Amino acid sequence: MDFPARSPGTADSHEVWELSPQLTKSESVSSTSDRDRRHSSSASGTSVSANRDHSPASSGRRTRPSVTSIAASLPTVREMHDRRTSSQASSAPPSLPHNPSLTTSVDSEETVVSSKKVLTNFQKVAGRDPEIEARRLRKISRCNTEYLYQKGIYKRLMDWYDSSYACLQNRILGLFLKSRRRPDIPSKDELISLARHYYPARADLKVQVCDFGLGRAERTEISLGQIEEYWQAKPDWVDVRWIHAPLGLGLTHSSVEDIFLHDGQPGKEFENGGPCGWPYLETEVLNIRSHQDFQEMRDVYLILSKMTELDEELDQASFKNDENSSLQSDIEWRAKHLAMPANYWNLVSSDMPWQLSEGLAMGIRGPTEGLQPITRQIGEQTLCTHPFYRNSHMVRNIFRCFHRSDGILLTLSSMAGVNFLDQKLSQHLSEPADAIFDNENASAPGYVFSAFADQGTSTWHRRTVEWFLTYLITEVGVTPHPQRQGFNAPDLNLAYQAVINDLKRRRYAPWRKDETVKLVRDYLTCVDELTTVKLICQKQVDLFKGMQQDVRKFEAEDNRARRTPDFPQGESMHERVKWALTMVKSRHDTFERLLDDAKQSMEALFRLRSIEQNELAIVSDSQNKAILIFTGVTIVFLPLSFFTSYYGMNLSTIVNTPRTEGYFWKVCGSAALFIVLMVTLGASRHWLKQTWKSRRSMKHHHNMV
Repeated sequence: MDFPARSPGTADSHEVWELSPQLTKSESVSSTSDRDRRHSSSASGTSVSANRDHSPASSGRRTRPSVTSIAASLPTVREMHDRRTSSQASSAPPSLPHNPSLTTSVDSEETVVSSKKVLTNFQKVAGRDPEIEARRLRKISRCNTEYLYQKGIYKRLMDWYDSSYACLQNRILGLFLKSRRRPDIPSKDELISLARHYYPARADLKVQVCDFGLGRAERTEISLGQIEEYWQAKPDWVDVRWIHAPLGLGLTHSSVEDIFLHDGQPGKEFENGGPCGWPYLETEVLNIRSHQDFQEMRDVYLILSKMTELDEELDQASFKNDENSSLQSDIEWRAKHLAMPANYWNLVSSDMPWQLSEGLAMGIRGPTEGLQPITRQIGEQTLCTHPFYRNSHMVRNIFRCFHRSDGILLTLSSMAGVNFLDQKLSQHLSEPADAIFDNENASAPGYVFSAFADQGTSTWHRRTVEWFLTYLITEVGVTPHPQRQGFNAPDLNLAYQAVINDLKRRRYAPWRKDETVKLVRDYLTCVDELTTVKLICQKQVDLFKGMQQDVRKFEAEDNRARRTPDFPQGESMHERVKWALTMVKSRHDTFERLLDDAKQSMEALFRLRSIEQNELAIVSDSQNKAILIFTGVTIVFLPLSFFTSYYGMNLSTIVNTPRTEGYFWKVCGSAALFIVLMVTLGASRHWLKQTWKSRRSMKHHHNMV
């Protein structure tokens, strides 16, 4: 079997691979001219290689048959039924028809794409191309160098900010000791670079443009300032162009989607899968972010957005590199219409992912509804107590899809976390957000592109934008999960089950001060997290149920029009939606059971503590009776002891003592009053400390908000 051949004349930064004749029609590949292989847009961008070298010499691995070639050779249900019928009639064993791709695929080393029921890929038949992997690592190295530089600026900023809340003692010592003095704030240029590092200017956002054609695929990285040029038209060889922009719900998001839909005719409407009156698909995606990075994003936003001296330069940088014809003017018009300023911080605030405790994002229409109040403190999650998810934070991002009849799909989501769970979670979390799309083992959108990077639309059941949209949203909507890596990491349900078991164990621990209050808080946090995840799963179930009706309608229309599938052995839209619906239903049922378990366990904790309090009350009652007896005795003898001591004093008879009884009371009375005062302050020191902290935190929160 011929191996995929690299097309001549392509540069290393823009590689294209063609499918071998056994995998697609040779005339369709050979008819592709050099003119068709050139990009239709003249905008400049950094193209990323979409294919890999599969020669045995370069791979050095044992050859195996690909899933695609074997799936193509399998008989359909109708063929199996016909063979079974003819076998019963002739009493002769049926034989499979000869398929050249099946006999020659043993020598093939194609990259595995999705199988019939895309569940896992465990170990891929063909790993990463060394050149592609080296390019990805170089990109990560560059991003990490920049991150370390910005991390130093961030640390100096936080030292300066925290010193403003230093106690009076440190301020006084700072007058005499250099080590106790307030650190200097970073320079203005450093603060601006820090803001643009965590919140890039809108025109500089990295956008991925993925083109899929018969037997080939390409990916180009552009900026948001060039996006309009890329959705005007696509090359002739491209069946579907997918544009993914990392935009959350906000002004820019609203303008981009409106301009995109205005520049072309809408595709087939998902009337049941989309929100009411909005025939486009959206879902809310859970993903894992680094706890430290999430905290840094909030700190930078809340501190720098209050520094008005930075606003002018940042506002000018928002659209400095914008080459679009109408994006900036549309954003300014929309901001005026909504009575909100189109300044830098209002535009970038949509990049902030949502916490689990911040409500549901699905069904939001206006750009102002997607902006949530940002506080500095991140809510502690019980999921982070699991060893595997330590130093991580589960967040939510909306994923919205807009498709047109010309085969162009636009997806908008600020999701930059990990979608696929595996044993390298901590390593994936340490990768910069700009490089997460390149990691197909961590990013669901990145995996979708890599699944078709080698063969393009050759294995698609139908080479339409609706089929690809269905594949994409079913792949993204069921995350996070560990199935892609062969279940080598604990899933969310297993992690939460372990958390609940740990909370149950802590119920029977020996009594300690404030431990019950902390345990109840952990229970309430766990219940809130499980409730939110369950509601998101329920929304996803409703989405895929509606999509089932839509894809049935699409397939019925194709059947009436006698449009045959482009690749009958490929996975149909109905099969994809059915698989995704099974996944989210199972997750919903699991989290519903976990939520009931957590609530019942918390109720058992309350009953257990109530019984303990009753027992303590009985013991306390017996102690109170004993104290009552001692109190009665004290009441009788204490006055007698006082009067005996008082009237028994005779200072005038003390030799060489001219002091009187009044002097005695001045000295001893003052000492006694001082002792009583110090004992009172010592006994109430905890209450005073808590009151002071509460007032200080309220003042701090008021200043931040």
